[in-house]
Amino acid sequence: MGDDQGGLLGMAAQLRRLQEELKTVRADLAEQTVEASAGGGAVRIVMTGTQECREIHIAPQLLREPDVSRLPDLLRLAVNQAIHDSQAMAARRLGPLAGGLGT
Repeated sequence: MGDDQGGLLGMAAQLRRLQEELKTVRADLAEQTVEASAGGGAVRIVMTGTQECREIHIAPQLLREPDVSRLPDLLRLAVNQAIHDSQAMAARRLGPLAGGLGT
């Protein structure tokens, strides 16, 4: 077996290991959650590391007049923050794997 072929086999094995690690990290991210809130906690969003919304909590007082008019803005703020936090968590977990692609 020539050096080139041995190098290719080593790279293929490394790629398989990285694929398995990536699969494991993605499965973990699907279970890990972040929580974001708006309006002093009046709206809370729980989201997974794969950007799946798991829970939405709305304080009962927001559903009464005149507070109900604030609800769309608070939901938007909390959802956007949850997405941002979830993506940041995913980047922290996936970042080290990307470093392994060049070695």
